[in-house]
Amino acid sequence: MTLVGLELTLLSENEYERLGSGEMTPEMAAHYLQCGEFRLRGFGEVLRSLYPRPDLMERLTAEFAGGPDVNGESGARTVRNWVSGRAQPSRREDVFRIAFALGLSEGQTSRLLGSCTDYGLHYREGRDVVYAWFLRRGAAYAEARDFFASLPPVPQEDAARGVVTSHLTQNMQSAFLQVHSREELRACYIANLPNFGALHTRAYAYFTRYLDRLIHPIPAWTGLEEPDYSMEAVMRLYFSMNMPSSRSRAGYSVVQRLIKYNWPNATALKNIRSRRADVPRKLLLLLYVITENVVDDEYCETDEEYLSPRERLNDHWMALNAILTDCGMPLLDPRNATDWLVLYAVTAGDEGMSERMESVIEHIFKDV
Repeated sequence: MTLVGLELTLLSENEYERLGSGEMTPEMAAHYLQCGEFRLRGFGEVLRSLYPRPDLMERLTAEFAGGPDVNGESGARTVRNWVSGRAQPSRREDVFRIAFALGLSEGQTSRLLGSCTDYGLHYREGRDVVYAWFLRRGAAYAEARDFFASLPPVPQEDAARGVVTSHLTQNMQSAFLQVHSREELRACYIANLPNFGALHTRAYAYFTRYLDRLIHPIPAWTGLEEPDYSMEAVMRLYFSMNMPSSRSRAGYSVVQRLIKYNWPNATALKNIRSRRADVPRKLLLLLYVITENVVDDEYCETDEEYLSPRERLNDHWMALNAILTDCGMPLLDPRNATDWLVLYAVTAGDEGMSERMESVIEHIFKDV
């Protein structure tokens, strides 16, 4: 079976079938995620799928543990943890180093970035666009790093730039695809300095669209007046979902840590709204669930009770993947704990999606 938007392995297909069956109660879903049967996709598995050759460890060890100016033992241990799936890179720079060391393509690098960060390659981010150019030419990491270090810094912060057109990223990607030499690359980079930005415009557009629905819960056409909700009220009413409030994750299982990681709070919402921080992928998925992707009061067939859980899953699968693609984010993965929870929530029939998710979270953290 092949689903739109993702090349599913047999394990992923099994998860999709399980989610679409409609046979699991929230308590059963929580137990399934917690009991050890659920097979999480590790970073090492993604690495091996992109580079299936036997010298994977050798190449990465040479990159991260070789040379007189690095701690070889520490670097080798880091590589072992990545390849075994016990850990994943926390810095995009390290992911780029991996990509150069393995000779990955631009598309493969974007996928690798997406497997351990919220976004793939971002063509309004100076480092990403330069590294992508060198990857296309099969160059070495050191060449790309040194060239980028020689470029002038981006002069402005994202928050000070105002509205950025939705087509700017595509236009910049097209411009850099037409560059054929380092001299042209430098000239193109300098010419686009005012257009660079680390924050993602499309994700912010979805974020504000969803958030406005929560801040202004009463549509203007009703004629009813109600004060706007504060960020604190939005958090309390919509995002609490029985999630433990403590920041500590000591004693948590792997699944508990993954689901709680980067759970939004009022400060995060304020920073994103004021363009001081980027939109996390998890937040976008949660907003889809909380609003049920209904932000314009238009009819949507997915609201109909006659649909089966599998039909709901199929429809939301395509809608969510279209949004994630538009934002430059990784597609849904049924072997990602948060994605699995979201996909389980969207199959809700009688109850709302957020109520279904909240019930699963309650069971997952009941002993915390």
